[in-house]
Amino acid sequence: MALLRRRKASEAEKAQHSGSKSDKEIERTDEENDKNISNRKKAKKAKFEGKKKWSCVDSCCWFIGCICTVWWILLFLYNTMPASIPQYVTEAITGPLPDPPGVKLRKEGLTAKHPVVFVPGIVTGGLELWEGHQCAEGLFRKRLWGGSFGEVYKRPLCWVEHMSLNNETGLDPSGIRVRPVSGLVAADYFAPGYFVWAVLIANLARIGYEEKTMYMAAYDWRLAFQNTEVRDQTLSRIKSNIELMVATNGGKKAVIIPHSMGVLYFLHFMKWVEAPAPMGGGGGSDWCAKHIKAVMNIGGPLLGAPKAVPGLLSAEAKDIAAARAMAPGFLDNDLFRVQTLQHVMRMTRTWDSTMSMIPKGGDTIWGDLDWSPEESYVPRKRKQRDNDSQTAEQNDTDTLDSQKKGINYGRIISFGKDVAEAPSSEIERIDFKGAVKGNNVANITSCDVWTEYHDMGIEGIKAVAEYKVYTAGSLLDLLHFVAPKMMARGDAHFSYGIADNLDDPKYEHYKYWSNPLETKLPNAPDMEIYSMYGVGIPTERAYVYALSPYAECYIPFQIDTSADGGKEDSCLKDGVYSIDGDETVPVLSAGFMCAKGWRGKTRFNPSGIQTYIREYDHAPPATFLEGRGTQSGAHVDIMGNFALIEDIIRVAAGATGEDLGGDRVYSDIFKWSDKINLPL
Repeated sequence: MALLRRRKASEAEKAQHSGSKSDKEIERTDEENDKNISNRKKAKKAKFEGKKKWSCVDSCCWFIGCICTVWWILLFLYNTMPASIPQYVTEAITGPLPDPPGVKLRKEGLTAKHPVVFVPGIVTGGLELWEGHQCAEGLFRKRLWGGSFGEVYKRPLCWVEHMSLNNETGLDPSGIRVRPVSGLVAADYFAPGYFVWAVLIANLARIGYEEKTMYMAAYDWRLAFQNTEVRDQTLSRIKSNIELMVATNGGKKAVIIPHSMGVLYFLHFMKWVEAPAPMGGGGGSDWCAKHIKAVMNIGGPLLGAPKAVPGLLSAEAKDIAAARAMAPGFLDNDLFRVQTLQHVMRMTRTWDSTMSMIPKGGDTIWGDLDWSPEESYVPRKRKQRDNDSQTAEQNDTDTLDSQKKGINYGRIISFGKDVAEAPSSEIERIDFKGAVKGNNVANITSCDVWTEYHDMGIEGIKAVAEYKVYTAGSLLDLLHFVAPKMMARGDAHFSYGIADNLDDPKYEHYKYWSNPLETKLPNAPDMEIYSMYGVGIPTERAYVYALSPYAECYIPFQIDTSADGGKEDSCLKDGVYSIDGDETVPVLSAGFMCAKGWRGKTRFNPSGIQTYIREYDHAPPATFLEGRGTQSGAHVDIMGNFALIEDIIRVAAGATGEDLGGDRVYSDIFKWSDKINLPL
């Protein structure tokens, strides 16, 4: 009995102990549950706050997404609505629209006569992939350039890799083949809804032209001109197609219509086709006389474009600099692991064609520290809208104050606004060419993108800024200093001087063929050459630069957007000095050769080819329903200018420059040309 009582007591004690333990565990469990609930609430709150707090990248993605969405919706609606609606609304606002040039001239009885050849400029021609690396899987014969540009934001680094050329040869990188799109579709539209040649092609078709009488001379615009023949035999194809078109059209000569850099490319072609093989096409000195009626250059940078300089120096221009000023550091940031401007610079510095547009003629053409042909220029406030007028009033808005002060346009690059405006006698310059490179700005192994600036070092960068001001003559030294590899390739394909003696055998080399100041026009006295370009738009001419505030892995120079003229009509805005032009090419570059260099029989035009200047004064569209307008003088939008299209169609149908009325000039191109002391 005692044993039984002890066992019961022991069990009761265990039960009591077990009960007390369970209570403690329950209490502990309750505490843990409370803690978990609290943690979940905190996590939920933090997650909610994280959603509320957007980063810069989130904002940028949202902003870009909204713009793209709105753009595509508007484009969809515009293309789906009946064509009569925008026309009806526009006519209700501005009055009846004129007939398109093709319709107007067909009513006059004009029909297709001379075959037409289009020569596109830089960036406007489509490029497609024929061979690529693994990251480009599925892109065979898809456009990498032109079209929707979908691969830019789908796989940006892969796109940059495939759009770049070999930094040593300027040709294809190993395992990559990107080739120009062929046919009229190569450059009719640059992107959906953004025409280049499409409007001109459509109007030519209205008087009877079709694909057998029109030819798009597409080429890989990234390559040096001679390399398009070395790699793709493009020059030979152009020669063969022109010969075929002339032969199948009853011997009627072709009308050539180059645009932008295509003007320089075709100038190179005219020398190549005459030159003996293997360097040239072996067509003989009379090939152009037999096959070409007229060359109608549109927006041609015959003497280069100052806009090319900041593109090579800092991968920017006026618009990019302004965008960077609105969002400081954004384009320089490692956005999505893509250092935007550095990748752009690495890619574009492999495109040798960009060096064809470096200003030519040095200080003789573009001016020096104290002089430029365009000195005392004042922007016109009143613009002529009627492009059918054959005459225009000259700029009469000059003031005595502006003439006294003037702008030193010859100083294409100035480090500081004070340097751009100071008398040359007060500028203390330290020659940069002897500066010792080294002492890297950064450990380049930490930089995702290598540029040649990494080899310059701090001392080299400072030396460039301490030279303070660069004219067209010293720009070449600057580019050789900051980008020696790029310029080494450029020196093999391009030249920028003025020939002393054009009979010197050295000018038979192809590097001189795209410089009108170092080559002769063909022996074709019956041929005509036109310079057709827009005027009345502020166009980049000179720049105020500053050292970049970023120390590592960044481009060390940038346009100083804080430099401003202080007045609404000032020629200095956001660090850029503007002059009259088409927004890309200044009047001086587009018009000088036809105004003076080639006018009459000169050493550059020994056979006396007739030259004409046809300027188109810019008038923006009256409403957004007009699209890009029918009287635009902008560099690309001019391709839809009705007056320009009418001039082209008339010449293609058999008219001469005299039939068009000769020169039509709104700018001061003849006055500026007279100021240039160039032996003719």
